[in-house]
Amino acid sequence: MEITPDAYIYWRHGFAKLNLTIVTTWGIMLLLSLVSWLATRRLSTGPDIGRWQNAMEAVVSLIERQTSDIMQRKDAHRFMAFLGTIFLFVATSNLLTIFPRYEAPTGSLSTTTALAICVFVAVPAWGIQELGLGRYLKSYLAPNPVMLPFNVISELSRTIALAVRLFGNIMSGSLIVAILLSVVPIIFPVLITILGLLTGMVQAYIFFVLAAVYVAAGMRAMGPGKKKAQQQDKEEDLHG
Repeated sequence: MEITPDAYIYWRHGFAKLNLTIVTTWGIMLLLSLVSWLATRRLSTGPDIGRWQNAMEAVVSLIERQTSDIMQRKDAHRFMAFLGTIFLFVATSNLLTIFPRYEAPTGSLSTTTALAICVFVAVPAWGIQELGLGRYLKSYLAPNPVMLPFNVISELSRTIALAVRLFGNIMSGSLIVAILLSVVPIIFPVLITILGLLTGMVQAYIFFVLAAVYVAAGMRAMGPGKKKAQQQDKEEDLHG
């Protein structure tokens, strides 16, 4: 068994290649798009709501409530498209491991790194939108300019940790199941597969929570300073 689905290559031309990670990633995106289309093609606000719409509303409400609780913001719906998509992709990717011979794309470091980079870009994007470019950049100098390199290293290290944590847990789970299948081919691997599904969902939730926490922290980067600056702006306006 290969450690990562990147090793299964179907087509290669120069630097370009099509491997199992890309195939399963696009397959999951098509699956999520199909389910979304089925759930929203006949939207209704009346008492006769379809099963697909009912299930979709339950999932969206759950994600929105969790996002609001974690970020402690009333405008949690602003982050739903990004955080919800990440959670659904990772959760679906991990749930499909119940099918034999399926290799989750989250078991590839390239996939988890891409997801972590999305979070890495989203944090300053929303931070700058909330605080402004100058105030956001000043957060890297807090509590004093000496901390600048440490704050930058912290940003990079947590992105790496986000990618490696998800990759390591999914890859190790798949590896353990494969080893047990070769040793005890019936009962024990089934139990480990069930445990792996639970672990996969927990890892999807942890990734979602950490992404929400990082985005919220980036938007509060200048919390006290922002309030002080706003107070100064008000005083300047009053004194004319």
